[in-house]
Formats: sequence, C-alpha cells, structure tokens
Amino acid sequence: MDLQIALLLGQDGIVNGAIYALLALALVLVFAVTRVIFIPQGEFVAYGALTLAAFQAGKTPGTLWLLLGAGVLVALIDTVMAVRAGSLGRLKRIALWDLALPAAIAGLVLWLEPGKMPLWVQVGLALAIVIPLGPLVYRLAYQPLAEASVLVLLIVSVAVHLTLVGLGLLFFGAEGSRTTPFSEAQFNLGMLTVNGQTLWVLGASGVLIVALYLFFGRSLYGKALRATAINRVGARLMGISTTMAGKLSFTLAAGIGALSGILIAPITTVYYDPGFLVGLKGFVAAIIAGLVSYPLAAAGAILVGLLEAFSSFWASAFKEVIVFTLIIPVLLWRSLTSRHVEEEE
Repeated sequence: MDLQIALLLGQDGIVNGAIYALLALALVLVFAVTRVIFIPQGEFVAYGALTLAAFQAGKTPGTLWLLLGAGVLVALIDTVMAVRAGSLGRLKRIALWDLALPAAIAGLVLWLEPGKMPLWVQVGLALAIVIPLGPLVYRLAYQPLAEASVLVLLIVSVAVHLTLVGLGLLFFGAEGSRTTPFSEAQFNLGMLTVNGQTLWVLGASGVLIVALYLFFGRSLYGKALRATAINRVGARLMGISTTMAGKLSFTLAAGIGALSGILIAPITTVYYDPGFLVGLKGFVAAIIAGLVSYPLAAAGAILVGLLEAFSSFWASAFKEVIVFTLIIPVLLWRSLTSRHVEEEE
C-alpha cells in the first residue's frame, strides 16, 4: 500500500466515520433517555435518502402517505384516551399536532411539486416528511411500553425495524437510488483529491455535532433531556415529562438519521434495506461509548469508519465481519471493568 492509497482510504474512513458518528450520537441519546436500543435508526437514513430521490425523480414519496396514516392513527388513539380521561381540552392539541401538521406538510409537498424546485427546497421537504415520523413511531410503539424492561423494548425495536423495512420496499421498490450532489467541485490537496460532497458531509456533520453540544448545554429542553438521561426517576420528581423527553429524543434521532441519508445519497447508492447495516455500524460506535458517552461515541465512529475502509482494501470479503468483531473485545473489557447496578423505579 502506497501513501496515495492510504490517504484515499483514510478520506473514505473519515467520511463514513462522520456519518456513523451522527448515528451513534442518536443511538446514545435515545437509549440514555428512553432505554430503547433504537434498531430502526437505519431506516430513517434510508427514508431520508429515498424520499429526496423520489422528489428528484418527479414522484410523490410513499413516506408522505405514511406520515398522514401515522398521524391519523395517533390522533384516534389519543382522542379515545382523552375522552376516557375527561381531558377534552387536549383535543385541540391533538388535532393540531397529529392531524393539521401532517396535512399541512402533505399539502405543501403536493402544491410545490418538489421535482421542479431547487435542491435546498427538496432537502427541506424531505426532512419535513421524515422527521415527524420519529415522535409518531415513539407514540405508537414505545410510549405504551415506556416502563417495560430493556429486553421487551429491544423486541419491539426489532418489530418496528422489520415493519419499516417492509414499508420501504413497498414505497420505493427494490431498486437503489442516488441523488444529485450538493457540489460538483473538486480540490487537489497534494496527492489527494477531495470532492465537494465530501466537504459537505464533514461540514454538516461537524455543525450538527456542535449544534447538539450547544442544545444539550444551553437550552432548557436539552437540559431536560440530560436530566432524564442521568436519572429518569429524579427527572420525573422534578416535573420533567418523560413522555416529552421520549418524543423529543426520537425527533432528534429521526432528524439525524434523515440528514445522514441525504448526505450519503450522492456518494453511494441507497436501497430500502441497507439502512440497517449503516445504523448497526453506528451502534458499534455507541457500544464503544457504553451507550452513555457522546465524545466516545464520536471517536468510536471514526475508528469504525477507518477500520471499515482499510479492511475493504486488505480483506474486502470480510470487512463487515472485521468491523462487527470489534464489539467483542469492547464488551469483554466493559464487563470486566464495570459494576452493574439496577435502577430503582
């Protein structure tokens, strides 16, 4: 291996690692706040990329109808519960968030005809469709089981993952898609050629990580999420709604996943199902961080990206095996150095 090949592999590894870092941060956030191992994180990556690809192909994405259907279903459930509890004042809020918001997004998409719009408008509409699916999925699948064990929540995550994969096949078909790159520019840095899309991925990932740091450190809602992650019982006693925290964490996770998919779609062909593999590599990075540390998750993601890139050169047939085998020594080390304590409810 000469220096030029090493530089190219290092560039690919860092770009992939930046995406895995975003997914790892989302997985750590969701698990810390809700104790959910969010296996469907990868599906939001695929949904974001394929929704944008559908816009650029002049089609209406199936995720738009999924948003409307999920909104109606959540509205029905919440309305029945509100009527039974005698909380009729909640009906206006239910109509606004569960029905009016998805309907407004659908109306905007159908009116604008995104295929004729600039790229930034298409990206905004794709995010507007996919991000609200996060809290809707939480409300339908996880909120009723919020006090269940981690194992039960893991089983639910597997079921949600399989459901979203099936819906992805129904909406987008088995053919893969690529999207228009954000930039066609190329820059020569010595022996290394860097394209504009690579800089977009690294820049957007860096900005999002900084934004998350500021959100958790400076905003009221961010501090509420941190408090819930540190001590769920204490957060409830202080008046922080764990339901609100759960919905907010899933909203952030859906946004991170959708944006990650939009960033990688111009670089690689995205299918309806490989989002699971991408999300799983983010999960490896989250495991390195013990599902609790955001800086360690980001560092672990860069390590996973570099390991994957160099493994594809030395042993391409076994690169996935090599990456996922990284979990074994990490789990062994953590099992020997940590003390398990059950949280009392």
